[in-house]
Amino acid sequence: MMALLVFRGKLRDFYGKYDAYLIPLIKLSLSLTVFFLINTNVGYMDKLKSPAVMAVLCVVCAFLPYGVMSFLAGAVLLAHISSVSLEMALILAVLMIMVAILYYGFQPGDSYLLLLTPIFFHLKIPYAIPLLVGLSGSLVSVVPVSCGVFLYYIIQYVKQNAGVLTNDASLDIIQKYTQVIRNMMSNNLMMVMMVTCAVGILVVYLIRMLSVDYAWHIAIVSGALAQLAVVFVSDFLFDVSVPMAELLVGTLVSMVLAAVYNFMIFAVDYSRTEYLQFQDDDYYYYVKAVPKITVSAPDVKVQKINSAKKKRREFYEQ
Repeated sequence: MMALLVFRGKLRDFYGKYDAYLIPLIKLSLSLTVFFLINTNVGYMDKLKSPAVMAVLCVVCAFLPYGVMSFLAGAVLLAHISSVSLEMALILAVLMIMVAILYYGFQPGDSYLLLLTPIFFHLKIPYAIPLLVGLSGSLVSVVPVSCGVFLYYIIQYVKQNAGVLTNDASLDIIQKYTQVIRNMMSNNLMMVMMVTCAVGILVVYLIRMLSVDYAWHIAIVSGALAQLAVVFVSDFLFDVSVPMAELLVGTLVSMVLAAVYNFMIFAVDYSRTEYLQFQDDDYYYYVKAVPKITVSAPDVKVQKINSAKKKRREFYEQ
């Protein structure tokens, strides 16, 4: 345990010292992952798949805010989808504009969740996002997470129905829009995962805000169980089947990631909790103080002694 605490301290000191270089590197890696997944799943426009375009986009995203990265990722996604179905691209563009107006006009700052959520879904660990967001974010973060879930299933829908969307010329424009919207809204699995993520964020956030010992640990376990409950109930009510092995393994991995995040961000010593009480002219104050676990790296000094010089000096002293 002590070795892990020392490692955590070194890692945090390293990040604090070199954050000016690490933040662009993190953004570069995230943007590379996002554009790679887009091009792999719905890469229907060859010009956007060229390494030169990818390199330019990733370098630009590395030095700009996450909001710009989300905008560029959305633009690339729309360009790829428009080459398959212009109707789908227009519907998706309208939905993106609505999200931008409703969310970013009131609570900007969580743009990275729009990018991370589809990545976690692609890695088969979608249940980690609600746990991590509930521990570090707010209830408003439900909006970008839900939008990320929506984007993931839109990408999957276009990937699975590319041939139908391209060759369906027998329908007029209104019938095409109606069919696309009906197919998207009838995706019960997408709706269930949106509700699952929202419930997970709500449970984790409310419990970790409680003034009880080990609130974050309880929040992680409760959030994971709440998500499992939503999936099982949805399977019973709406016949939405999720592979059991994928569900259990994904939940366990998500809990491990949340526990690691908890250790890195919120490591406290509840055995040294103190309760304070004081007052002023208007109020009584009851304060619970829980100290953080801080361990400094041991400062080891090694002094080298040259045995040959020591023997020579002893000889001359005799």
